[in-house]
Amino acid sequence: MASVNKVILIGNCGRDPEVRYTPTGTAICNVSVATSSRRKDRSSGESIEETQWHRVTFYERLAEIAGEYLKKGRPVYIEGRLKYGKYTDKDGIERNTVDIIAEQMQLLGGREGMGGGDEMGGGGGGGYSRSRDSDDMGGGRPERAAPAPRPAPPRQQAPKASTGFDDMDDDIPF
Repeated sequence: MASVNKVILIGNCGRDPEVRYTPTGTAICNVSVATSSRRKDRSSGESIEETQWHRVTFYERLAEIAGEYLKKGRPVYIEGRLKYGKYTDKDGIERNTVDIIAEQMQLLGGREGMGGGDEMGGGGGGGYSRSRDSDDMGGGRPERAAPAPRPAPPRQQAPKASTGFDDMDDDIPF
């Protein structure tokens, strides 16, 4: 039976990225990404926002790109996989870690990185990915993903009967 280890995040960078290099010259970049969700409290009826923080690690050319273009507060789309680890802290206590190993990244928002968008109402930025056959510390050659195609202009159609939803926007909220 096949298995899948895949994570998709759409969130904001919580801090500027940290880029370092291994002795062999492989770039490694770490960044924190915040994702938020809202829910209603059952007892009070108040809307509660919960923020989750994710540790994301980029390798090779994708690490260099992330280090150059990601900044604190910048919205970003990341695809990757979970990696679990353990370490012993300075007090001798064993701790568990969960990292997301990024395989693809899409910069969201305008060119300046803080929202905006272009004339199509979507985000700007480029898509970047690591090749699938590389492992965490080297191997394959990273690739730049092809830019997402622009949607075709709307076609003229005959008027339709009103459904009661004519005044609603068709925009996706992210």
